[in-house]
Amino acid sequence: MDFSVLKIPNHLGLIVDGNGRWASERGLSRSAGHEAGFNNLIKILEYSYSKNIKCVSAYLFSTENFKRSKAEVNFLMNLFTNRMSEVLNLCHKKKIKVLVSGRRENLSAKVLKTMDKIVLETKDYDFGIFNICFNYGGRVEIVDAAKKIVSDGVESSKIDEKLFGKYLYQDLPDVDFVIRTSGEQRLSNFMLWQCSYAEFYFPKVYFPDFDFNEFDRAIVEYTKRDRRFGGIDYEKKSN
Repeated sequence: MDFSVLKIPNHLGLIVDGNGRWASERGLSRSAGHEAGFNNLIKILEYSYSKNIKCVSAYLFSTENFKRSKAEVNFLMNLFTNRMSEVLNLCHKKKIKVLVSGRRENLSAKVLKTMDKIVLETKDYDFGIFNICFNYGGRVEIVDAAKKIVSDGVESSKIDEKLFGKYLYQDLPDVDFVIRTSGEQRLSNFMLWQCSYAEFYFPKVYFPDFDFNEFDRAIVEYTKRDRRFGGIDYEKKSN
């Protein structure tokens, strides 16, 4: 596909949904589905950056995911720590800076060490950004930002959208395009502030089957969208 004729989102949001259902329909364990989803995540990340997407935010573990069974939560935590070296290798190869968005509470020392390592080792890269949303919730992020503003003693007259945005977990551009696989049509608490004017795409395919062809279809759909910002052409506003 000729991507030169397509509009490319600057900031892509990925809600990697459907791993468990993908596994169940194949008579496999949910763990096998999460493993397959992680394998595909690495492929999709590399493909995204090759198409000149500059920032990818991926929803890998929400604050609500702790409500799942202890066995599944433990597997997801171990998957993160055991496989993140592969993400790090990709980031070294592509010069991608890694950021982590979410609360550090309730995460093990092993998980935190893994996070800190990948952030530290990629901090000077500038080709692109991979924002890992882990133990993340959009409402919690807004609450935490408000707490920081109060803690810093910021005068209410000084608070506007621009300042508030800088108190979020990461100071990133707004999300342009959100892809949620599996056909579910909701945000599920993903980057609520940053997705205010994002376009949304909900392919019915489960994330392990979201291949390069599916990705291309998503970008074609994004290209067709006429983005509006309160009646103003979004692309012109952004330039």
